[in-house]
Amino acid sequence: MDQAQNLRNIVKKNTVVKENEKKSRIITVTSGKGGVGKTSVSINLAIQFRLQGKSVIIFDADFGLANIEVMIGAIPKYNLSDLIYRGKDLNDIIMKGPMDIGFISGGSGISGLGDLTKDQLTYLVYKIKELESMADIIIIDTGAGISSAVMDFVVVSNEVILVTTPEPTSITDSYSLLKALNKRDDFDKSQNHIKIVANRVRNYEEGANLYNKLNVVVNKFLNFNIEFLGIIENDENMSKAVIQQKPISMAYPNSKGAKSFKKISDTLLEKKTTDEDEQKGLAFMLLGRFKRKK
Repeated sequence: MDQAQNLRNIVKKNTVVKENEKKSRIITVTSGKGGVGKTSVSINLAIQFRLQGKSVIIFDADFGLANIEVMIGAIPKYNLSDLIYRGKDLNDIIMKGPMDIGFISGGSGISGLGDLTKDQLTYLVYKIKELESMADIIIIDTGAGISSAVMDFVVVSNEVILVTTPEPTSITDSYSLLKALNKRDDFDKSQNHIKIVANRVRNYEEGANLYNKLNVVVNKFLNFNIEFLGIIENDENMSKAVIQQKPISMAYPNSKGAKSFKKISDTLLEKKTTDEDEQKGLAFMLLGRFKRKK
């Protein structure tokens, strides 16, 4: 029996993604360029969510790289490729990180959802439905830039954190990502909520000014609004934590940087979801995208 038939047989047992089942909150973290602290935001938010009693799984969708492994000092035995191509179980590919945070490596065998066959994508949806019963929050750490590997995850997520810095190139690349996103037929301005995190800023005012400049241009030329989630203050302890291969929220919990992450996590957890679509879960949204592509 070939691999495709195996996948079809497994999926036939349970392909219905029900809207009333338990859904994880999906938060996708992305950036227009590399080196702006995107992965640090993902990991430290996960730590802060755990400190507030939430179960968290980080999905490293930065295919081919290993930034999260390096930052937490761990090497996964299996990755997403092993799930899709080699029949490993979901529990096999979830590695436990600091504070019992689950971590799934995207691996190097997949460059994006667009590379998957119809059977493989359906199977992935089925397994993600299982994943959503395992955590309160799933954080998707995408690659940087505007490749399909990044955009595929951004368009299926209702809640997207776009990390940028005061550097002109970072702001320009953030706008380029939003512009590319806006050109996609599957981007829904009413459902995809883009939230800006201003990283490496001196104070709140600098971060707010960065956001305002970007939002004015996005509103004028792309005809939608982005939200301001908060700032991460410049903190020399950040580089020290990286050397120690520990998130700053653990290595220096009383630092400015850690307190910045705490404030952002508080803001996210205080937000009450009113749009029922935001409760459908990642599996349901991926299935919707899959149906549109058929």
